[in-house]
Amino acid sequence: MSREPERSAGLPAALVPLAGLALAFLLLPVLGLVVRAPWRSMPEVLSRPDVADALRLSLLCASLASVVCVVLGVPLAWLLARATFRGRSLLRALVTVPLVLPPVVGGVALFTALGRTGIVGRWLDQWFGITLPFTTAGVVVAEAFVAMPFLVISVEGALRGVDRRFEDAAATLGATRWYTFRRVTLPIVAPGVVAGAVLSWARALGEFGATITFAGNFPGTTRTMPVEVYLALQRDPAAAIALSLVLLVVSVGVLAVLRERWLGSRV
Repeated sequence: MSREPERSAGLPAALVPLAGLALAFLLLPVLGLVVRAPWRSMPEVLSRPDVADALRLSLLCASLASVVCVVLGVPLAWLLARATFRGRSLLRALVTVPLVLPPVVGGVALFTALGRTGIVGRWLDQWFGITLPFTTAGVVVAEAFVAMPFLVISVEGALRGVDRRFEDAAATLGATRWYTFRRVTLPIVAPGVVAGAVLSWARALGEFGATITFAGNFPGTTRTMPVEVYLALQRDPAAAIALSLVLLVVSVGVLAVLRERWLGSRV
């Protein structure tokens, strides 16, 4: 039997210029990086030890921050999606605060909570000798703080779209709630978890304000690529463009590969 061709929804003619304007608005800055990139001196810039250290640190910290987001964010998303309690709407709003909070303010907030004199940080220092500010662990904490809402929102939406009949069927067969979550619910929402993890990783990779405020700027320890770009912009704008282009290529490349591998391409 011949398949009937899919019909595409017609786009109103008045929306086409606006869509083109939005596309240009998003792509022109990227095009500016490509056009203005110092291609001849690119190998020299990228071969600097400080650039390699910053890129390595950025990839490591962003990956660790994404793991933190998944481990802590998935249970939080489940709580927001499935539990019923007073104040759930307020809690959901508080979870999304880092999305709208200025990154520098986020760094200051982390200081008040996890600094050596913070409400929690003082006890971490006194009891366990753990100091987070101006350390690599502090970079991971700052990046996870600003990136976790992306995962929570993605996973919560996926959980709300799950057909509860599968979970009910597992319960009638004697499965515990934990077993049902691991073997039924989690595989169903896995694309949402992956999507949230990818978004969290990308957000963490590009974090600057909270990182430099809470973790500082120490080569090889807390100086990530965004911080390196900021410093290069002050002394060598051409080098800053080159570093920005590298960060852009890494981000787009990883997002494209992960989307193709786990989310699948949509036509």
